[in-house]
Amino acid sequence: MSRSAIGVDIGGTHLRAALVDEEGTILKRARAASSPDPQVVLERIGELIAGLDTPTVSAIGIGVPGRVDFASRKVFSGGFVNLSGVALAERIEERFGRPVTVDNDCTMALVAEAALGAAKGLQNVVMLTIGTGIGGAAIEAGRVVRGRATAGQLGHIGIDPNGLICACGKRGCVETTSSGTALGRHIAEAGLAAGTTAAELLSRRDQGDAAATNILHAWAAPLRLAIDNLVTTLDPDIVVLGGGLGEAACVALVAVPEAKSWFRSHVVAAMLGDDAGVIGAGVTALRAAAPAGKRLVMVNGVPASGKSRVAKKLAEATGWPLLSLDTVKNPFLEEIEGVDRTFNRKLGRASLKAMFAVLAEAPADATVIMDAWFGFQPRELLADLIAGSEVDAIAEIWCTAPPETIGARYGARVGKRLPGHPGADYVPELIALASRAEPIRFGPVLTVDTTKKKVDAKALRKWLCHALPSVSAKRTH
Repeated sequence: MSRSAIGVDIGGTHLRAALVDEEGTILKRARAASSPDPQVVLERIGELIAGLDTPTVSAIGIGVPGRVDFASRKVFSGGFVNLSGVALAERIEERFGRPVTVDNDCTMALVAEAALGAAKGLQNVVMLTIGTGIGGAAIEAGRVVRGRATAGQLGHIGIDPNGLICACGKRGCVETTSSGTALGRHIAEAGLAAGTTAAELLSRRDQGDAAATNILHAWAAPLRLAIDNLVTTLDPDIVVLGGGLGEAACVALVAVPEAKSWFRSHVVAAMLGDDAGVIGAGVTALRAAAPAGKRLVMVNGVPASGKSRVAKKLAEATGWPLLSLDTVKNPFLEEIEGVDRTFNRKLGRASLKAMFAVLAEAPADATVIMDAWFGFQPRELLADLIAGSEVDAIAEIWCTAPPETIGARYGARVGKRLPGHPGADYVPELIALASRAEPIRFGPVLTVDTTKKKVDAKALRKWLCHALPSVSAKRTH
């Protein structure tokens, strides 16, 4: 039996839902009026899902306006529909018994456009959705850019430090000048009728109407500046403009040429229209609930960053096998005499290769934890090892502490380490390394402060449940 998902798109005017197959094709649609009352929205979403539910549905995806933490499924803020106080995922999951994925509505739309629409086949894309406000999302190397949690709020790029106060609290966000709401204000300020549409303005501009030309310039010029800034920052293949006013904005931008610079990206209109949100939500849910493949949890950090303690607690909480670089390497240090630092590095590289060789032999649906300072090897080597182990998904737990704390930890344990490990003279070098070290970023990253006495394994497990496909939040044995 083929799998399907129900995708839901929450808007200020309409709540849309659709039954979506594995190809992203809409099999059936449903729609209801939206509401500013979160409880009303929750009830209506449930009714839409119930009307579309079939035995083939394996997951539910929901696109939400505002700031959303994909890993925890928490809604942090919203606009007309503010679901930040609602346990949305948990309530829907409890009612329908299907895994629920929640993400920002623009991110869902970008997933759809990248899978089936204007960005199909491209790996680096920025999208802006222009409606009542301005939403945003980006993908890099085929992955959604999330930052710490809620990256992609591109409507809040500042374009005028002396501009209007935005709902986000900042001044001069592009949303205050180039959204649908802003266009209405430009129209009113010019003395035109309140119901004047963007299409009418474009038609009047083409006929030489000065008022329409000025309105469209006031609306589109700040958007061009924001796009230029995004292109400079992210250097995408294309910039997609979606939402109810995306196509009109593309046309309006023709009269506002991009700045001549090193950075150029084509701006195109989205192709999927109002279907993008529900398609993206369905596709995202299906991917999250995909049949289990081999998964790797990289517990990463410089020496003495506290990663071994974190890795052990996680292994205890999940039952997943743990491969530690020191566990593999130390028996060789015990047997081989006269190991200097250069040879110790060779043993470290060989031990890392051995760990990935073990991972390559693991079952196809295994989840394995690796404890190592992955930054001590070239990224290209790690990429080759990962490819050779046939890993389908990776999540990284980045263990960190103040550099001086890391140096003190290392110095305190020097006498307990086997010969071959660097001695106390390594501490200043380690402190400098800790101050500049970064996660390896082969997948989603969760930063853990290891100065805390207790490792919150439950929180780690919950994060991994959503960072890795088909990982259960419950103990696996």
